[in-house]
Amino acid sequence: MATRSTPAAASNAPNYTGPFITVAILFGIFGFLTSLNNVLVKKLEDVFTLSHGGAMLATAAWFFAYLVFSVPSAKLIKMVGYKRTMVISLLVMSCGALLFVPAANMVSFHMTLFAIFVLASGVCALQTSANPYVSILGPEKSAPARLTLAQAFNSIGSLAAPWVAGIFILSSSSVPSDPTVTAHMLRGPYIAIAGALLILGLTVMFMHLPHIASASPAAGEVVSDKSIWAYSHTILSMVGIFFYVGLEIALAAITIQFCLSQGMTKVETASLMVSLFYLGMMVGRLLGSFIMVWIKAEKLLVILGFLGIALLLTAMFTHGHLAIACLVLTGVANSVMYPNIFALGIAELGPLTSKGSGVITIGNVGGAIIPPLFGLLADKVGIQYAFVIPIIGYLYVAYYGLSGYKPTRAVKP
Repeated sequence: MATRSTPAAASNAPNYTGPFITVAILFGIFGFLTSLNNVLVKKLEDVFTLSHGGAMLATAAWFFAYLVFSVPSAKLIKMVGYKRTMVISLLVMSCGALLFVPAANMVSFHMTLFAIFVLASGVCALQTSANPYVSILGPEKSAPARLTLAQAFNSIGSLAAPWVAGIFILSSSSVPSDPTVTAHMLRGPYIAIAGALLILGLTVMFMHLPHIASASPAAGEVVSDKSIWAYSHTILSMVGIFFYVGLEIALAAITIQFCLSQGMTKVETASLMVSLFYLGMMVGRLLGSFIMVWIKAEKLLVILGFLGIALLLTAMFTHGHLAIACLVLTGVANSVMYPNIFALGIAELGPLTSKGSGVITIGNVGGAIIPPLFGLLADKVGIQYAFVIPIIGYLYVAYYGLSGYKPTRAVKP
């Protein structure tokens, strides 16, 4: 069980409301930046005259950072603690945003990919520290509910990004024949983002956030010398995150094309369906944080996993508005999957909590692998039959809720 460093002999339980709000805002930040990167794909197609597959390298660069930096981020937490890791993450993110300036000046796609990678590296470290920090910022039994509520802020950021991009980035391509002018329009927004991240990092640096030890063993508990890779529920959680992030990105990315294939005539209306997809996730997370007072996190994973399967099967074998509605409603099914899988994956890890967080965060690389596979299959057999790939992901999430979540307890030597 996780323990916290609090003032000695405190008669009342510590109040974590302020720290929770602070960290929840950070969830909104990396939700906003992740969603903004997805929207940026369209801009890169115009600037560099890329195919859909070429532009998707921006998404691959973003999620590849999770594969590279998840474990090092966990080691950083171990060395300097959660708060300092958050500050360092925000400063790295600010540097990554500033790299868009030379990338725009050079009109270089490769430099843009490097800027995306650096920015995502900071987001990776921030997410690796913020997720477990929220989980152990209070009683362990309510950790999934707290993480789910924090993820609602992530959804708010995801909702805001397309709106901001529509005003400041996508609508600025008034001279599409001149890629230099179009590329330069990226400078202003990312300079503003860099400045905001720098200010936020300095603010967090001087804020009072309670020190929370990674975790320490309960009285009489035997400390295992096992590697973090020996804890099956943590490794299976990483796989669950891999499938979940992959299917979420794939379904969100294909929504516009699917809606157009089902009879919608306006791209603007189809893009509204993407907003409704993320709105469903946000509402589901807000409701989920309360529902989990009565329903355990693992049971909710099973319910939502099978709901996702039912919705996609319906979308596969129907047409028109019903098929579109089923795809959009998968946002509700997705809503609490990430926080619940994560919280269950670090349960009862004790001193290995930060390492477990790093291992689980590696699973985000699913966002770089599953969407391209989904797209290739959609090209060959059609979007509807390609839904078999996210269905496999939902099946795995249901399995994790049924059995895979059960902690592997340390055994006495």
